[in-house]
Amino acid sequence: MPVINRIAADAPELTEWRRDLHANPELGLEEHRTSQIVADKLAAWGITVTRGLAGTGLVGTLKIGTSDRSIGIRADMDCLPMTEENDFPHKSTIPGRMHACGHDGHTTMLLGAAKYLAETRNFDGTVHFIFQPAEENAGGGRIMVQEGLFRRFPCERVYGAHNDPLIPLGTITAVAGSVSAASDRFIITLAGRGGHAARPHLTIDPVVVGSHIVLALQSIVARRMDPLASAVVSITQFHAGSAHNVIPDTATLSGTVRTLRPEVQDEVEHLMPQIIHATAAAHGAEATIDYRRGYPPVVNNQDAADRAALAGEKLLGAGKVLRHRPPSMGGEDFSYMAQAVPGCFVRIGQAEGDRFATSVHHPKYDFNDAILPIGASYWATLVEQELARHGDA
Repeated sequence: MPVINRIAADAPELTEWRRDLHANPELGLEEHRTSQIVADKLAAWGITVTRGLAGTGLVGTLKIGTSDRSIGIRADMDCLPMTEENDFPHKSTIPGRMHACGHDGHTTMLLGAAKYLAETRNFDGTVHFIFQPAEENAGGGRIMVQEGLFRRFPCERVYGAHNDPLIPLGTITAVAGSVSAASDRFIITLAGRGGHAARPHLTIDPVVVGSHIVLALQSIVARRMDPLASAVVSITQFHAGSAHNVIPDTATLSGTVRTLRPEVQDEVEHLMPQIIHATAAAHGAEATIDYRRGYPPVVNNQDAADRAALAGEKLLGAGKVLRHRPPSMGGEDFSYMAQAVPGCFVRIGQAEGDRFATSVHHPKYDFNDAILPIGASYWATLVEQELARHGDA
């Protein structure tokens, strides 16, 4: 696998770091141990560390030479609130906490690149290593930008990466335009009239009402949206009742909406209350909806994507860089950084046939340590390309 030799030699150490982070996962805005480890390593390599952005976030700054050019590279640090079902030695040691999205690997790859660049110093300019908390839920990227990330650490462009179990090891994506969806969330509260389960005619059953709403909401995508306009409406939780023989008074449903275009996002948000209220009223129930917009789509800048692809081709070869790929309907708060500064979010393949092909957010997911030197080499190649010394190709 084409990687920088010096980084390849560090692969066992990178694996050790990654597995330690995996075994000790921390939720968003609680990444105190992870942040301390990152800060200590950066400082030991002579990189200036600024802590406290979005609480546990930090930025490592490495300036070499006299150029005023600068770029940022971002990695996320948080885990998911779920229980791991793997049984390898580095599995999570904390019940209900798991690195099920690979942020342990993202953090490690950026650390590997920082170590290499601090040692070799083969560039002219400034690179900001951005270690972000709370990607999964709290929007740490948004908080960092609001707290002045790019005012305090100016960047011409910003780059981020995510592992991808859907594409083979040794490949990378660098796609211009939309690459991930807006991710909104909602909570529906239903008020009916409870009673004995043997006398349903004397009740207004919120479970039945909620079931009709689940089905009715699917008509938004199936019958109200342009078939060429991407949208997802998913009910992911349905809570009601406490006994097998009691029809409850209330029920609560919640879920997510994913869209790629602002006008589609607006239309879904407009249609949902109409359908929910009308369906509830038809059954004599009352409904309220709390709809909250979440992360905007990630839209890769064309120039940044071209530069990201060029670095990938230098490292992996032209045939290993995917320039066209349908966007993911997953959400990603790198979007806030890419809105503030021209950016590109790439995906690094990790699948080896059926190995490491388990989806992220699955209790048996694990990051493929074979891509640690690839990701670190990619970031190093990108920095040396973008901040090339005068006269370097």
